[in-house]
Amino acid sequence: MTGPRYTKLINSLPATVPFIGPEEQERIAGRPFTARLGANENGFGPSPRAIAAMAAAAGDVWKYGDSSSHDLRAAIAAAHGVGIENVLVGEGIDGLLGYLCRLMIEPGDAVVTSDGAYPTFNYHVAGFGGVLHKVAYRDDHEDSQALLAKAADTNAKLVYLANPDNPMGSHHPRAAVEAMIEALPDGTLMVLDEAYVEFAPEGTEARIATDDPRVIRMRTFSKAHGMAGARVGYALAAPSLIAAFDKIRNHFGMCRISQAGALAALQDTTWQAYMRLLVTGARTRITQIAAQNGLTALPSAANFVAIDCGADGAFARTVLQELGKRGVFVRMPFVAPQDRCIRVSVGPEPELDAFAAALPEALKSARATLSR
Repeated sequence: MTGPRYTKLINSLPATVPFIGPEEQERIAGRPFTARLGANENGFGPSPRAIAAMAAAAGDVWKYGDSSSHDLRAAIAAAHGVGIENVLVGEGIDGLLGYLCRLMIEPGDAVVTSDGAYPTFNYHVAGFGGVLHKVAYRDDHEDSQALLAKAADTNAKLVYLANPDNPMGSHHPRAAVEAMIEALPDGTLMVLDEAYVEFAPEGTEARIATDDPRVIRMRTFSKAHGMAGARVGYALAAPSLIAAFDKIRNHFGMCRISQAGALAALQDTTWQAYMRLLVTGARTRITQIAAQNGLTALPSAANFVAIDCGADGAFARTVLQELGKRGVFVRMPFVAPQDRCIRVSVGPEPELDAFAAALPEALKSARATLSR
């Protein structure tokens, strides 16, 4: 008896999970975390108006969601001053990246990214047979000039830039991003991941013409709007590119409850302003906790802070493990030298209190472990 006949590409790929979720880690450990500070979620939660809208929509969950997400797309378009034809809604940025790779990548096509940048993008590229070309970070920032040079050298179809960046929290000013767009090689599409841009300083968001065919921007309701579990992301791009997604996307992928919540969240501008204040305060607190332990927090334009543990990746990984033993879930960059850091998401005071209590013990245990 024969089994499924997988494609040659699938047979060549390892089974990969870009991020092992905190729930799985809790199952492995046999106990829950007391502080969930590792997934770049917004622990402050969504707008009360969004919660109410989702609750109200739950009674109609027997219906499929609007396959075009029309009302949400129209509201997003109005918020950005673009046409509805410039907006695509999908199952988080992760889902949109998967669709984009399906749309653009054939086996052997070159794609450029930074070594250590968002691994889910790499996962989707590999899943469609693309060839990843990676450049190193420079001073804990994605190196825009190196990305451009590599894209030109490889005739890349896609070049990925996150602004602000995950996992370091660094960012480029809008002028640098706009200059990068102008210098893109002919035929290369920039994938501009702006998942964290609502937390960034004024002047970070690039000014891009609505009909510019060289860029697709990705945004999400997971971070600033506190709706990671609802899986709502959106893309902004030229109408022809947005329309092309209708050839391959899951037209009923967007739950009507999620659409209702995102629409209400987008309209609650007071909550958005309040959230920025909460995130700023939490970043300050994390920076203070780091300093109290003799560590350096990197400047952050996101809803997390990268903390330099002052040694190498082995030490930072041991600190992360020791924090986990004490019920505090955090993550860290994968690639040196950025892996000298741990990455701590913002969250409510009780969770930051738990991190503050656990960090001195974790550092002490890590130093003792590695000195043996």
